[in-house]
Amino acid sequence: MKSKGVFNLIILFFLLQSCSNTRFLPEGELLYTGADVTIEKNDSTKKSRKELKNNLEALVRPKPNKSLLGLKPKLYIYNLAGTPKKEKGLRYWLKNKVGEPPVLYSQVDLEYNKSVLQNYIENNGYFNGKSRADSTRVDKKASATYTVTTGKQYTINEVKFPIDSSKIGIEIRNTQRRSLLKKGDPYSLEQIKEERNRIDARLKEKGFFYFNPDNIIVQVDSTVAKNKVDLIVKVKSDASKLATTPYKINKIVVFSNYTLDTENKALKIDTIKKQNGLAIIDPENLFKPRIFDRALYFKKEDLYNRTNHNLSLNRLVNLGVFKFVKNQFKVSDTIGNYLDAYYYLTPLPRKSIQLELLGKTNSANYTGTELNLNWSNRNTFRGAELLTISAFGGVEVQVSGQNNGFNVYRFGTEANLIWPRIIAPFKFKSPSGFVPKTKATIGYEFQNRTKLYSLQTFKASFGYLWKENERKEHQLNVSEITYASPQNVTELYLEKIAENPSLNKVIEKQLIFGPTYSYTYTNTTQKRRKNTFYYKGTVDLAGNIAGLATGANAKKEDPITVFDVPFSQFIKIENDFRHYYKFSENSQLATRIIAGAGIAYGNSREMPFIKQFFIGGTNSLRAFRARSVGPGSFKNENQNINSFLPDQSGDIKLEFNTEYRAQIYGLVKGALFIDAGNIWLLRENTEKPGAKFSNKFMSEMAVGAGAGLRFDLSFLVLRTDLAFPLRKPNLPSENRWVIDQINFSSGPWRKENLIFNLAIGYPF
Repeated sequence: MKSKGVFNLIILFFLLQSCSNTRFLPEGELLYTGADVTIEKNDSTKKSRKELKNNLEALVRPKPNKSLLGLKPKLYIYNLAGTPKKEKGLRYWLKNKVGEPPVLYSQVDLEYNKSVLQNYIENNGYFNGKSRADSTRVDKKASATYTVTTGKQYTINEVKFPIDSSKIGIEIRNTQRRSLLKKGDPYSLEQIKEERNRIDARLKEKGFFYFNPDNIIVQVDSTVAKNKVDLIVKVKSDASKLATTPYKINKIVVFSNYTLDTENKALKIDTIKKQNGLAIIDPENLFKPRIFDRALYFKKEDLYNRTNHNLSLNRLVNLGVFKFVKNQFKVSDTIGNYLDAYYYLTPLPRKSIQLELLGKTNSANYTGTELNLNWSNRNTFRGAELLTISAFGGVEVQVSGQNNGFNVYRFGTEANLIWPRIIAPFKFKSPSGFVPKTKATIGYEFQNRTKLYSLQTFKASFGYLWKENERKEHQLNVSEITYASPQNVTELYLEKIAENPSLNKVIEKQLIFGPTYSYTYTNTTQKRRKNTFYYKGTVDLAGNIAGLATGANAKKEDPITVFDVPFSQFIKIENDFRHYYKFSENSQLATRIIAGAGIAYGNSREMPFIKQFFIGGTNSLRAFRARSVGPGSFKNENQNINSFLPDQSGDIKLEFNTEYRAQIYGLVKGALFIDAGNIWLLRENTEKPGAKFSNKFMSEMAVGAGAGLRFDLSFLVLRTDLAFPLRKPNLPSENRWVIDQINFSSGPWRKENLIFNLAIGYPF
C-alpha cells in the first residue's frame, strides 16, 4: 500500500507539472511539443533509415522546449519566476538565465519545413521522393508530423573528368585518382561540393591562383540507367582566363614597416635592399634582410602554390615581431603569366614590460603563486631576436594542518634570448610554417624555507625549439646546467637530520649538467572536438658523457668532483598524458596520467633531490599536503602535529587525476575530482622501510577526493579546492581505506584531513 501511495504521488506531480506549463500560455496559443518524421518506401538498411530519420528531424524548426524524463523543467522554472520587476535578482536570474520561454505552435511553418525536407532528400539521391506535413492537437498542445516517401536512392554509375588537352583540363584529370566521388556510392550534393573544393585545392598547388570552386560544374545525367547517374566534371564555359591560367612568381616585395601611406611615399633607391631576389623596403633599417629570406618560401620563377603561400604567412607571424601581416598578389606587368607578391608588415612595439600573476613549479619542484615582472625586446639585434629579462617572487603557504609556519618564499631573476633560426654547425631545414628557434637561458633563484634552510640555485641552458605543426612540438637542450647550494641551515633542521639522516641530501650541494629532450603533442586548441588530448614526454640525461670519460663509479670509490662538487649522473624519463571529454559547451571531464622513473648510476648513488619525483599538493594529490605522500608505504614515526612535514621524494612516480568541470553561473565554475598516486624508491633504504617499488605498488596508492570552485576572470583563473583522503598508504595494509572515518563535524578529523588548496590556474 505504501509503494502504491508513492506511485500515485509521482503521477500527480507529473500531471501538475504538465498542466502548469500550459496554464501560462497566451490566449489562443498552443504549446509546441515537437515533430516526428516518418520514412516510407525506403528499402535501405535499418541503420541507414534511422540515420536518415535523425538527419531529417534535425532540420525541422523550431525545436520544442527541452525535456527531462518527459518533464520540461526549464519551461516550468520560466513560468514559476513570473514577471520580474527589475533586471536583476533571483527572479530575473531564474527567468532569463535558468528558465526557457515556451515554444508556441504559431511559430511553426509546416510548408517551409516540408520544403527543407524535400530539398534534403533530393540532394541525397532520392529524386522521386515526396514530402507531406500535418499537425495534431491535444488540449493546449500541438505537434507536427512529416511523412517522407523516398523511393529508391540513386547511385553513381560513372564519374567523367575533362578529356580536353588544355592545361587546366589535364590538371583536373590528374586529380581523379583521389576523387571523393566513387562508383556505386549514393548521390550526394554535399559530396559534390567537397569534390569541387578538393579539385580547387589541388589546382592551387599547380599555379592556378585565381581559380575557385565555382568555376567547376558537375552535371548529372540520370538517363543512363534506372536509379543511376553519371557525373560529368567540367570547367564552366564562362570561367575567366585568369582562373584557367597557371602563374609563376616574378617580383617579391616586402614592406617591413608598413603604414597606410607607405606605398604613396617616394622611396629612395638606397632604402630598397636586395636579398636573394627579394626587394625589401626598410627606410628605418629595422631588420636584417636575411630574416625575410628565411621566412619566405617563394623564389623568383617558382610556380605559385597555396602551401608556400600559407607557410610564408605563418612564418612571418611566428617571428613574433609583427603586429599585422598582410599579403597580396598582383598580375605582373611583364611578359608571360607572372604574379608579383607583396608583403605588408607592421611591427609590434620593440620594447614592452608585463606584470603577471600565475601558478608555477620552480626549479626545486615547489609549486605556488608567483608574481613575474617581464621586460622584452622583440628585435634585439635587428634579426627578430627576442630578449626577455624577468624578475619574480613567489610564496607557497600551507593553509591547514602540518607545515604551519614552515612556508616557502622565493625570488630570483632569469634572462632568455631566442633567435628565430637554428644556430648550429649543421644545416637545419624545416618544412613547417613555424620558425625553428635557438634559445639560451641563464637564471638565479633564492628559496627560503622558513625556520629550516635556504637554497640558492643557478641554472643555464642552450638548446633548440621547433614545431612540426600546430600540434607537435620538440625542445632539445644540448646542455642544461643546474648548481644548487644550501645556506642558513637552522639548528632545528640539523636536529631533524640527526633523527632522520635522509634529510641531509636536501641540503647537499648539487651539480647537474647534460642534455634534455621533450616532445609535446596537443589538439586541445580544436574547440569543436569532443575528445582532445595532451601528451608531453621528457628525457633527462645528466652527466653521462662526463661519467663515461672519467670512468666514475661511486659504488667503488669516492665520486668525481667538479669545483669540489660531485656531478650527478642519472637518466630520468617522465610522461604526462591528459584527455579532455567535452559533454557540452560548459562542461567536460578532464583526466591526467603521469608516469615517470629515474635511475642514478656511475658517479651517483641516488638521484639528486631537486630532480626526484614528488607527489601531493595543489596541482597533484589535493587531499594530501605538498610533497608529503610516500615513498611507498613509508611512515615517518618521528613526526608530530607541531613539527614540519619533510619533503618526501622518490625515483618512480605514478599519478592519476580525473575532474568533472561545469559552469555554475557566469564566471563561477565548479569541479568534482578524484586523485590517486604515489612515489617509490628503486633501491632499498633502511631509513625508509616500505619505500621500495614492488609488485604490491597498487596497494600502496594514495587516494583523495574533493570539490572546488574556479573563478574565471579571463586574465587569470583563481582556483579553490577542498579535499580529503580516502586512502592512506602509510597505514597498515588492512586499514588504508579511511572512507568509514570521514566525519565533517569532527574538529580533530577536519584539522588532520581536510585540505584547502588556493591556486592560480587549473591543475591540468
